[in-house]
Amino acid sequence: MGTFLGHLVPGLALTLLGLWHIINISRNYFLRGSNNFKSQFWHPFTASARIFKYSELVLVFSFSIFAIFAQVVNFPIIRLAFELDSIEHATMFLHLAIFSGFALFAEINHKTETLSGVVGILAASVFGQELLLLHFHSTDHVGLEGHYHWLLQLVVLASFASSLAAICFLTSFPASLVLAISVTFQGCLFINMGLFLWVPEFVPKGCTTQSIRASRKLVHGAVTCGSSEADSRARALANLQFSWILAGILFLTGSLCLKWAGKCPESEQHTEYERLQGKGVELPLSFDGCKQSQP
Repeated sequence: MGTFLGHLVPGLALTLLGLWHIINISRNYFLRGSNNFKSQFWHPFTASARIFKYSELVLVFSFSIFAIFAQVVNFPIIRLAFELDSIEHATMFLHLAIFSGFALFAEINHKTETLSGVVGILAASVFGQELLLLHFHSTDHVGLEGHYHWLLQLVVLASFASSLAAICFLTSFPASLVLAISVTFQGCLFINMGLFLWVPEFVPKGCTTQSIRASRKLVHGAVTCGSSEADSRARALANLQFSWILAGILFLTGSLCLKWAGKCPESEQHTEYERLQGKGVELPLSFDGCKQSQP
């Protein structure tokens, strides 16, 4: 994955997957109502042809298998390359393939409800082992690249925690939404890392791209800064990029929620009032604009 394309391709895949989940989660919550909401770790594609229903699972599984082969096979010369860091990257995609393959099998055999808990555990394991392999990576990421990987671990930790919360609290809209946001965030960070670590034109001022070998161990210092001042400035820029990317994702998520909330059925807005009236509770209310008051 130590190339621009090695970060761009999985980054785009994760970003699109996360956005797909944000759209579906927000739409399901606001249009179906909070009482009918339930956490899902994948979303069917609604199309006239039933064959496209499982498109997400099929695409995720296919991409995972392709990524595994891309890590252990050298191209264009077809030769197996069992380097430790490549095997670690392939293992990350292996867990994703297990999750998507199992979920697809459960759907095809109509065992979704029975095996929903297992699907959730497999989904959480994807982020759990990703965090483990990133934290205890055999490749020593140093300098600016090490700082980017530390920031990435924070997002993966959020994905892991929110996936566990979504398993334990199946009707929790915040847990599901945070999970989708964090997946999108991971994808955007991958793309950002590919640009600012592997494209010379985007490397921060005072720093240069390089990769060296030392002590029989590949040390990935994709960007080396010429002075401590340049290094501090580059790390500060990485922090700002982290914040700006998150702000953009949150703005998009908020906009989508506002859009779906505007289409929320009017009856949903008075559910609590009708429930109380059905119990014989008298609540005389008057409204002044959006402010509620009691006479």
